[in-house]
Amino acid sequence: MTINCKGQLIDLSTPKVMGVLNLTPDSFYDGGSYKNELDILSQVEKMLREGATFIDVGGYSSKPGAEFVAEDEELRRVLPVVELLIKKFPDIILSIDTFRSSVAKASIETGAAMINDISAGMLDKEMIKTVARLQVPYIMMHMRGTPQTMQQLTVYNDLLKEMISYFAERLQRAKSEQLIDVIIDPGFGFAKTREQNFELLGNLELLNIIDKPLLVGVSRKSMIYKTLNSTPEQALNGTTALNMLALTKGANILRVHDVKEAVECVTLFNQLKRQ
Repeated sequence: MTINCKGQLIDLSTPKVMGVLNLTPDSFYDGGSYKNELDILSQVEKMLREGATFIDVGGYSSKPGAEFVAEDEELRRVLPVVELLIKKFPDIILSIDTFRSSVAKASIETGAAMINDISAGMLDKEMIKTVARLQVPYIMMHMRGTPQTMQQLTVYNDLLKEMISYFAERLQRAKSEQLIDVIIDPGFGFAKTREQNFELLGNLELLNIIDKPLLVGVSRKSMIYKTLNSTPEQALNGTTALNMLALTKGANILRVHDVKEAVECVTLFNQLKRQ
């Protein structure tokens, strides 16, 4: 189970960690934390030192009800940071968190290595074709609607069954464009209630039927802190607990704000598997 990132083969049969770098002022946990080059470089250096294989750069907050961001503003946030990071860390594997094909294309041409699309190509009909042409790995996530509307779209007859059907259709679309390296993300918190998030996590192994690498992003999300009556800032312990559960159910990539703790999770999981 490998993906090709700029000629480098990454083996996902051993779980990897993706560190989050939000360049948005309104992200739910670290919004507005990285305001200048020094802050950005220092945070990315820390995540790489702690063992992140990928760094996921996002210029459009996708939290429930997030503000709309114009395309040129998203490009203005993302491209200089891609340039900066490639210059400072030439071997870095950058993932770009965007649902816009224009942002995907410009970012890959600037040096990024993969695209992470919350909409699986549903919000931009050119996205899958564009990523296929760029020949880079593509993370497709399950959601409904947009960040502005998704929390009104949480009624399912059978959540897992409908998700598997959604991915089957999206993967068929990717295959028709010869897009090879695809990773699926069940989209915790996207068009799902807190109860549905736990239903999904409890049955996560059912997604293994899709036979694609699985990315899980529960880091500091409301399914954790609302259940614990706390805050995103206090949700690290809960994140670690759910990350370990996700690994036991087949997660290949953990997308997190806190790399060190996630890498420790993977190390302990790998030790457990060797027994």
